[in-house]
Amino acid sequence: MARFRRDRKTDRPSSKAPRGPGPKPRREPSSKAARERRRPPLVVRLLVMLLALAAMVAFAAVLAKLTLQPSPASEALTHNNTHPGRSLRAYLDQPELRDAVKQVGGNILLGIPFGVLLPLLVPGTRGILRVTLLTATAMLLVEVVQGMFITGRAFDIDDVILNTSGALIGYLLLGRRMSRAVHPRRRDRKAEA
Repeated sequence: MARFRRDRKTDRPSSKAPRGPGPKPRREPSSKAARERRRPPLVVRLLVMLLALAAMVAFAAVLAKLTLQPSPASEALTHNNTHPGRSLRAYLDQPELRDAVKQVGGNILLGIPFGVLLPLLVPGTRGILRVTLLTATAMLLVEVVQGMFITGRAFDIDDVILNTSGALIGYLLLGRRMSRAVHPRRRDRKAEA
């Protein structure tokens, strides 16, 4: 008695008899499997990671220069801010819109490289929650050092929020896609069986 199989393309019974102990029929690759097959060669992946590492080092140097350089002239003007939104209101209340855009936009732009480069360098950090937590932790550390040890600089929780927002923007626009292209996830072998 012949058994009927379903044709996967049309979801109708197929009149082909099942094969015996011969080669298995070839499966149509799913879109996920097709993406995994397009995994870049190891040399390309290493080159991209090396470039990302160089960019992260350059970003760290710029971040240190912008945030950890003493500013004795502004020592009397600085004050710590632990209340979210207080500095943002002060920025937006400034008479010059350009100054507000510079402060808010600069802090957002400062976080974008972190959201793009972090998942490229460490694929395990991919994901909105992980990027958020790592960025917030790193930027919080920078702000604490600023507030405690740097003359003319202060701790500002709004800077942490804006930097983290920038990292999320960078991750959602570029970081996630670039990380998936360079480090595609492998299929679970148990799911194949």
